[in-house]
Amino acid sequence: MRGESAVIQVTDLTKAYGPLRAVDGVSFSIDRGEVVGFLGPNGAGKTTTLRIIIGYLRPDAGCVTVGGRDLATHSVAARRLIGYLPEGAPLPPDLRVIEYLRFRARLKEVPPRERRARIAEALDRCGVADVSRRIIGQLSRGYRQRVALADAVLANPPYLILDEPTVGLDPHQVRQLRALIRELGRDHTIFLSTHILSEVELTCDRVVIIHRGRIVARDTPDALRRRVDAAARIRVEFSAEVGGAAHDIGELAGVAEARAADGGAVIVRAREGADPREAIFRLAAARGWPLRGLAREVATLEDAFFAATESKGGAPERGPSGEERARG
Repeated sequence: MRGESAVIQVTDLTKAYGPLRAVDGVSFSIDRGEVVGFLGPNGAGKTTTLRIIIGYLRPDAGCVTVGGRDLATHSVAARRLIGYLPEGAPLPPDLRVIEYLRFRARLKEVPPRERRARIAEALDRCGVADVSRRIIGQLSRGYRQRVALADAVLANPPYLILDEPTVGLDPHQVRQLRALIRELGRDHTIFLSTHILSEVELTCDRVVIIHRGRIVARDTPDALRRRVDAAARIRVEFSAEVGGAAHDIGELAGVAEARAADGGAVIVRAREGADPREAIFRLAAARGWPLRGLAREVATLEDAFFAATESKGGAPERGPSGEERARG
């Protein structure tokens, strides 16, 4: 449902390629000032959804409004509000950075009297002022991504849509670009498509997960982790190999499942409301098992992602979470 502060509203989007429904009834909203992560396995429908939102593709059904403007009937006005960073942004290798941004400023119809200031601001905000005279083809992958991001913010749009902004970057470049995205989030509403879960945990206020063309989960990263109920998952570690430990632990009251893991450990899933750690300890003592560790595991966004995309098998969520209902 749409919140009062929603600035991007996606309603019942559908897009098919022959018999394949790449996007199947997708609906979600993004509120002003949010940084929202868009997650999904390869082929889930992320890029198709983004291309519809930016006006590159027409949906077979459904609608998108950007800043209150219907993308179907006011396409140009809606697209002017969006800065888009495509995956693997194509940049002309033979232009200097400053030449490219001047060219893009003219295409974006930045008023002539504002162009110099806008270009300088984009160069500074995206950390490429020191390479403004360099030829783009001679820059590292990380710097080219920054140039592409400078292009996205050049006209100072209120909304940024970023498609896999850190793909192909080394860990240092990823950290730098992630910090830049967080900084941009202070002044822009950001919709960030990625398959890097740590990126979402560190930068996003909310997460939308798509699988097989359908939305399977949406909430804050913390709320999605809580849904997995990883507090009921326990890791049992031994200092030596113990044959049959998983089977015997699985027979204890309060244990729903026990399976062997790497390093001779056993991963235990407790039944709802149960805490079998004391029973596991007593069993280990009685059997003389060399117990080294017995601890609850903390949920991660990866756990929530796999729970949404595997256990649901692509089925759409039954309804919004408590937080989504509160958001209207």
